[in-house]
Amino acid sequence: MEAPGAAGLGVADPQLQRFIEVETQKQRFQQLVHQMTELCWEKCMDKPGPKLDSRAETCFVNCVERFIDTSQFILNRLEQTQKSKSAFSESLSD
Repeated sequence: MEAPGAAGLGVADPQLQRFIEVETQKQRFQQLVHQMTELCWEKCMDKPGPKLDSRAETCFVNCVERFIDTSQFILNRLEQTQKSKSAFSESLSD
């Protein structure tokens, strides 16, 4: 099965397909970081000033911690998906 971005290019090189898959995952992760940064800023920053008040600081800390938890969950899930794809592909070729 070809990588989604490579399908229209007729890419058959497995290394290139894997590279495209990894880069696509990186791009998705960067989009998630951007979305979470925007969300945390909107949620936690009432009035910009020279210093963060304790409520905003606590809010940012909690938001970042949830982001890290979520990111770890997503990365683990992607890893499991890749492993199951590999195992399935190997079982088909046997």
